[in-house]
Amino acid sequence: MKSIPACDAGTEAVRSEAASFLTRYAEETNLQEAALSARMQEAFAEIDVTGTYRHTYEELRHGARMAWRNANRCIGRLFWNRMHVFDEREAETEEDVYHALLRHLAFATNAGEIRPAITLLPQEGRAGRTFRIWNHQLLRYAGYERPEGVVGDPSSVRFTRVCERLGWQGSGSPFDLLPLVIQRGDGRPRLFEIPSSHALEVPLSHPDNDIFGSFPAKWYAVPVISDMVLEIGGVRYTAAPFNGWYMGTEIGARNLADEGRYNLLPLVAANLGLDTSSNITLWKDRALVELNAAVLHSYRRAGVTIVDHHTAAQQFSVFERNEEKAGRDVTGRWSWLVPPLSPATTPVFHRSYEDRIVSPQFLHQETPY
Repeated sequence: MKSIPACDAGTEAVRSEAASFLTRYAEETNLQEAALSARMQEAFAEIDVTGTYRHTYEELRHGARMAWRNANRCIGRLFWNRMHVFDEREAETEEDVYHALLRHLAFATNAGEIRPAITLLPQEGRAGRTFRIWNHQLLRYAGYERPEGVVGDPSSVRFTRVCERLGWQGSGSPFDLLPLVIQRGDGRPRLFEIPSSHALEVPLSHPDNDIFGSFPAKWYAVPVISDMVLEIGGVRYTAAPFNGWYMGTEIGARNLADEGRYNLLPLVAANLGLDTSSNITLWKDRALVELNAAVLHSYRRAGVTIVDHHTAAQQFSVFERNEEKAGRDVTGRWSWLVPPLSPATTPVFHRSYEDRIVSPQFLHQETPY
């Protein structure tokens, strides 16, 4: 039997993925059969010539929303069809990308009333115009290695060193916002500072107790994931930053509490006067609850959208019912859907989910540094 050349196999794979996506797109948007057939033939013809095809804006918008709906790690999927989609596929330069990202931050922040959004930059394989955003999130704090330990976010130490090698210098505080690092094709990555007007931050305090003392605790308002690839119907977007809003435990039970992050539980416990001599006093649990209470209190006081983990779990249950009515299975990664604080008090704890990959999808890609 004659083997199929690699290029033909690749083209056939893209045709198959395109057909699958366009069929589902037509079903979900009530596209007529004749229109679907014509669109599929148009896409196939483009694939045969170029090896890929270009989505219409309507396909791009619905595909990106579907990817959020299919995100196995996300508990906030109830709002998948409300995500705003910015089409920035005509970006030519790093400056174009930078300004697109600033528009995204301004729209998403919305003076604290956070709006879900995604920005789609040129798709992979488009004449050297593929971009990568090196940041894990558009907003993220630096981490500096010091003899006494890490100042700032330990998860950012490696990327902070990269930024410093590229010429950036922070103030050395625990909460220095890192610059954006944007790469075009195989070119040298470039640094861009984020204006303070586009980086809303929330100072943290507890409603009843001084749990932080002199430590200047704060966190940023909008979590914009920026290092994942979005795949829609066989087309990959290597720069597709997207955001929802924070669930309180992401900040209070992970970012600020994890030993490998800011590790604030000992500080909080000391300022609350808790007995930390033994685990049996449950000092970590008590400090963790108060740290999370401080996060929720601070965001609400600042007028910044946030959701507590109990409400988020209830919203996910509504999402499950909606998907069942639509005839779609809900996939998920249980270990991510279950909140890290009081998990057994939420409905998702008592459910099981199939961690199956469904396209369109967000995927991890190799770190470029």
